[in-house]
Amino acid sequence: MLKQNKRCMIILILMASIEASAAVDVNVADFDLQGFIDKAIQMKLEPIVVPPGRYRVTPRHRQHLVLRDLKDVCIIANGVEMICTQTTRALTIENCQNLTLKGMVIDYDPLPYTQGRIVKLSENNTVHDIELFDGYARGDQVQDFKYEIFKADTRTLRFGSYFEFRAVDRQADRIRVKRGGRYHGEQVGDIIAIGTSYAPGGQIPHAIYTTRSKNVVLEDVTLYASNCFGFFETECEKTTYLRCRVDRRAAQDDFKAREDPRIRSLDADAFHSKHAVVGPQLIGCTAHFQADDCVNICGDYHMVMACDGPKLRVLAKGRINIEPGDPLEVVGYDGRRLADARAVRLTRQGRATAQEQTFMSQQRMHKPFTEGSLRQIYEVVIDRPVDLAQGSVIAAANRIGNGFKVTQCDFGFNRSRGILIKASHGEVSNNRIEGCVEEAIKVAPEFWWLEAGSSNDVRITGNTIQHCGGMGIAVYALAGAGGLAPAGAHNNIVIEDNRLRDVAGREIWVTSTRGLTLRNNDFGDIEPDIKLENCEDEDGVITPR
Repeated sequence: MLKQNKRCMIILILMASIEASAAVDVNVADFDLQGFIDKAIQMKLEPIVVPPGRYRVTPRHRQHLVLRDLKDVCIIANGVEMICTQTTRALTIENCQNLTLKGMVIDYDPLPYTQGRIVKLSENNTVHDIELFDGYARGDQVQDFKYEIFKADTRTLRFGSYFEFRAVDRQADRIRVKRGGRYHGEQVGDIIAIGTSYAPGGQIPHAIYTTRSKNVVLEDVTLYASNCFGFFETECEKTTYLRCRVDRRAAQDDFKAREDPRIRSLDADAFHSKHAVVGPQLIGCTAHFQADDCVNICGDYHMVMACDGPKLRVLAKGRINIEPGDPLEVVGYDGRRLADARAVRLTRQGRATAQEQTFMSQQRMHKPFTEGSLRQIYEVVIDRPVDLAQGSVIAAANRIGNGFKVTQCDFGFNRSRGILIKASHGEVSNNRIEGCVEEAIKVAPEFWWLEAGSSNDVRITGNTIQHCGGMGIAVYALAGAGGLAPAGAHNNIVIEDNRLRDVAGREIWVTSTRGLTLRNNDFGDIEPDIKLENCEDEDGVITPR
């Protein structure tokens, strides 16, 4: 009792020492959330308990809250809601170890998108006149980013989204959008969402950004909005997301009156992991109505421009994330996966040549890559000579999220994929995936984005998939030069005890795999569309079907 009283006294003194509102109720505008946490860390309180309240936070240096260089710290934020007042990052977690954050709700005012109704379509349906709803950002804040169209009756996506579009007229209460591409059936009365920006102090992406951290635990954290990705991690080790939630906010729970309830949650992916030494652990999480993937776990490929035995001339994807001693995944331009190599030495070599830029311009890749955004060349010396054509790729095989887990999650109603895996030694188990526009579960490297890698020892078991617009479960590999990769891109894949209903594409498609277990999957009363291509069993026999 004495210890508890002492702790309460410390908290009271701490709160009085910070310039905060005298009454911490549900609508505090000037409570210094960053200052409270910083002071508690200084005083070595354990755990740090943030008083419940709805706090409007002004960003500093384009971030609303920063947790940096912390070790063995637990922050309990049950009943705490952080309202971000600019459309820039909510929370940065950097260089932390064994940090736990529990219970925080994060939202934005203004939201990073606006919402309206299509009131007129041009004769060829390429021009949309839209009236904006009260309670959302005005037309002058509209960006040409993440334009989605929802059916008015079901409030679900009419299709994926247009990639070619621009706002050609922006007024306070209405906008006009001109789209490219083919017509996808939008109608007068449909509801739209489109990205907006309000960041007088400058803007950086993502709601919760975790970098260079180990054993971070985010527990019962809820995101209702983000200007890009929701939970984004890079160069981390075993981040745990326990019962974290991404969803559109219900009208009865909204802090602001709106003419129409919110139609979407985030502006892009819900959970995105890059370059993890040990992959993320997603347990009991939710991701609904965001404007891209539910989960993406990946690393980076870097492209081979020339090969001289063990010396590779490599065009880096941004900052090269290979270090001497790293095991390397090595994939030929024709899709052949070679035995892993090991990096011996890296040397910066300058800029890509005109010939190399011309080669890049001819690839089937993300447009900025073909237009010259990648320029830095390295010489990467590996531990053995190889024969690799221009366009082959390498990746740090220990920085792609191996050891991941995605289990007991509820995903869907988003414009893209459900669970996208490019890592090894992990599981996708007992998840519910409903209403994704594209594949429900996809295991595949993506040459298009230079996202690595190929997968070994992945178990896809016990998942329920329904009402998705793409394939149910797709495990495949496409060569940079085009076509399917040979067997051995993926190894030891288990697809077992899954339940699939009403998927628009194939129920199961597997290519380029050596060692496949496919059994006890439940398709209801239909004859499933299952296709295997470039697959081999343990005896090396190719098994097309």
